[in-house]
Amino acid sequence: MRRRHLDSSAIASAGYDPDTALLELEFTSGEVYRYYAVPRAVYRGLLDADSAGRFFRDRIRDVYPARHVR
Repeated sequence: MRRRHLDSSAIASAGYDPDTALLELEFTSGEVYRYYAVPRAVYRGLLDADSAGRFFRDRIRDVYPARHVR
């Protein structure tokens, strides 16, 4: 999955697959997580947010099922 760089102190990059509604986030720590059943509007909101870290905390973490990839 191709990810886009984010100007964030918490999230290094984000990728999205609209066919499967899969959001993949690489954090600045190097860890990668996949979030499932994420609407495309949430991905777009993350990209457009003033603070990607705050958006993630408020709208993604603990909302969508996730799996630690690395």
